[in-house]
Amino acid sequence: MASNRPAPEASVPAHFGPGSRLAGTDLADGEANRDWEEWNPTAESVRPVRGKHRVAKQRNALARSSTVLGVGVIAAVGAGGIASAQDKPPVSISLPDALSDNLPDAKSLPGVGSFMSDGDKKTDETPSPLTTAGLTVADAQQGTTDSGEALRARILQQAEQQQAEADAAQKASAEKAAAEKAAAEAEKQQTDAEKKAAEAKRKAKEEAERKAEQERLEKLAASFSLPTSSYTLTSTFGQAGSMWSSGQHTGLDFAAPTGTPTKAVHGGTVKSAGWSGSYGYRVVLELEDGTEIWYAHLSSMTVGAGQKVTTGETIGRVGATGNVTGPHLHLEVHTPGGSGIDPMSWLRGKGLTP
Repeated sequence: MASNRPAPEASVPAHFGPGSRLAGTDLADGEANRDWEEWNPTAESVRPVRGKHRVAKQRNALARSSTVLGVGVIAAVGAGGIASAQDKPPVSISLPDALSDNLPDAKSLPGVGSFMSDGDKKTDETPSPLTTAGLTVADAQQGTTDSGEALRARILQQAEQQQAEADAAQKASAEKAAAEKAAAEAEKQQTDAEKKAAEAKRKAKEEAERKAEQERLEKLAASFSLPTSSYTLTSTFGQAGSMWSSGQHTGLDFAAPTGTPTKAVHGGTVKSAGWSGSYGYRVVLELEDGTEIWYAHLSSMTVGAGQKVTTGETIGRVGATGNVTGPHLHLEVHTPGGSGIDPMSWLRGKGLTP
């Protein structure tokens, strides 16, 4: 049965006995040499004790081994290939004798022993792992042994490549713009040429049509004739006035001396010849297309109804019969349907210029 003695201020593991170094240094001599009995905790014995308690400090033998980690970091840096580490000044590391006796040989660490020599002698024949870290096969083939120089060369090469690509893109853009400008200019020139050609074609067509019309009128003029000569135009078609029963003039007046011959404007048949009230003596000439030409106010007539005449043949003479104020030829033109039209326009359409 265990005793109910109060719990000790600090418990000491079994392997820290009276002869151990920790027991001899951290505990009082009396406590360190005290014989301990087996203790079975009870509700009364585990009750917390009020007051200040001193807890024994356990010093871990590995607490001072942070310097070992520093050595490991150096080894890791050497294996990782950071070339700049070789430029840093060496750091002196002091270790307790208890730890330095158990440290492995630095030359046996990965990545460290290769750049450490026994006599602190440097050699230029074999580059260290830190200076060759990051070198590629291509760098080695080019004779580059320094990783910093290799990195600088790769950066410059990449910059030159990017600049070359930018120059190529700019050149391609300029060439494209020039090509588009040339295409636009060529298209504009082609459009202008097409416009000029179309305009020339239009003018040529108009000229050809004008010449054709002129030839047609010349042929018609050869088959048509003015109704009289030595005349003066006095009243035109549609002219308003109280002298005409309809309120406006229905023909074209050629003022000429009495007895001036009147001629057939074209070949046709005399439809009527005789007195016609306000028209005086009148001759109606019917052309082949049904158009009627009226000759009024004649002083005399030289043809009769049903008679055929040719272009320029005399059919009567200028007079002042009917409703007139003086001698003149009153000429009217009627369509086959009987409507009166402007004699001036009709004569011009036949190539004649009254």
